[in-house]
Formats: sequence, structure tokens, C-alpha cells
Amino acid sequence: MSPYRLRGKTVLSFSGGRTSAYMLRQVLDHNEDLSDLLVLFANTGKEHPATLEFVRECAERWAVPITWLEYRDDEKGFAVVDVDTCSRDGEPFEAIIRKRKYLPNPVTRFCTIDLKIRIIHKYLRSLGLSTEEEPVDMLTGIRADEPRRVVKIRNRGSTSESKHATMIMPLADAGAGVQEVTDFWAAQPFDLMLSTVNGRTLEGNCDLCFLKPLNQVYSIIASDRSRGDWWAMQERVTQSTGQFAGDGARFRKDRPSYQQMMDYAEIQFDLFTEIGEAMGCFCGD
Repeated sequence: MSPYRLRGKTVLSFSGGRTSAYMLRQVLDHNEDLSDLLVLFANTGKEHPATLEFVRECAERWAVPITWLEYRDDEKGFAVVDVDTCSRDGEPFEAIIRKRKYLPNPVTRFCTIDLKIRIIHKYLRSLGLSTEEEPVDMLTGIRADEPRRVVKIRNRGSTSESKHATMIMPLADAGAGVQEVTDFWAAQPFDLMLSTVNGRTLEGNCDLCFLKPLNQVYSIIASDRSRGDWWAMQERVTQSTGQFAGDGARFRKDRPSYQQMMDYAEIQFDLFTEIGEAMGCFCGD
């Protein structure tokens, strides 16, 4: 049976990137009955505007409903939004930082957990779905050429969230890699309007995510210095008022602060063409 065939109630976690959109298209093409499919997009407020437009266009061109979700610091824990009402200035991300009183980092990536994974599960539970007794299938866009991420998910075992969902990686199961994704979009009448280097989208998803390679972050800041303003502000505010006030709180302590990167980009910076591999994240491509 095709790895894209639905086995029952299924959630497709749509990151807003080319890979997850390719996965969505394959699912649409391999299933006549889509009544069991629920496509969810969790917006952190730091997605590039082109990503938001791409999500909207996929839904409209392919006639598939995509539910947009955002974190809220209230009893419900989430809000259903759309392309017109969604946050665009990092509001959900900033709200979880203020609640936690410290910044996410490569070790404690609560941004991914709280802004995406838990929001999706809270939404599903509000619909009476995703329980230990009846877990849903959850499709995630991990490709066959991402073996470390594939192994990590397969070895995840039982966690508070995985008890409520069976993680499925149809792209990996189908042997689909970045070339298949690239070839697919080259033949389409529309695309995600963000540039790529070596098959990787430079500015997609969370725009200056601290998991992106340093050269990639520098390149984005050098092309538009203002893109670093929000990230630098979060570091400044957390340093002065946060849980780790006075401890030099930063998203990463093994690289310059966002303000330092912005200052350096203003003086002189040659754009890098060799982009390293980003750390794995639920945000995906």
C-alpha cells in the first residue's frame, strides 16, 4: 500500500514549506476519500510573509481546508485564525517567552513544543480526537535524505504526546528526498517565493530561528538588518527582566547575540553561499 494512503483519522502537520506541501499534494493524489484528513498549520508569528501566502495558496489552489492555529496564554491555550487575522510580529512566540521567563535554546526548544506540538494536540482534544485509547495518525514531512531525523522520530518511544498520535513519515517511507521535492515544484504553476541554497529554503518557517546555521542567519540579516530586531529585543528584555537576568540570556551562547550579528552586518559582511545543515525541528521545511 502507498505510504500516502490514509489508514483512518489522520492529521497532516503542515509547516508551510515546500517539503510539507509536497507531502500534502501526494496525500491528496493518493486518496479519493479525504474525509479523515485534517490539515493543520501552527503559526508562531515569526513565519516569513511568503510562507503565510504559500499556505493560503496551497489551500485555495488545491481546494483543501487548512486550519491555522496559534498559541494563546489562556485556559483554552490556542486560537483558530486565518491568513487575515494571524499574528505577523511574533506575538505568540513572545507570549510564551514571557510566560516561561527565559529564552528557548538548542537544548530546551520549548518554542517548537509549546507553539506547535502542544497547540496541535490541544486543538485535536477540543475536537474529541487524539486520545490514548484512539490515537490519530500524524503525518510529518521528514524526507528520506534526513536519516538522523528519521531515526530520532522512530526511536522517540512513548511520550506524553506520542501516546495520543502515531507519527508517520510518508516521504521517508516512499524514499522521497530533496530532489523529488525540487523537481515537483519546478513543474508547478506556483511556488513558495523564498530563495534556496543547496535545496534548503533560506528564510522559510521561523525567519531567524536559532537552529539555522550561523552563516544562514548572517546572510538573512545582511540582506535586511531589520529582520534581527525582534530577536535582539527578546534577548535584551530577557537579560533585564527574565529568569536568567544578568546571566547574558541568549537564544544561543555559542554564537554572537542577534544584536552583535546585526551590528557586524551593518559594518561589513559577505554573503555566504555555503549553508550548513540546520538542526532538526518540528517546524520542518
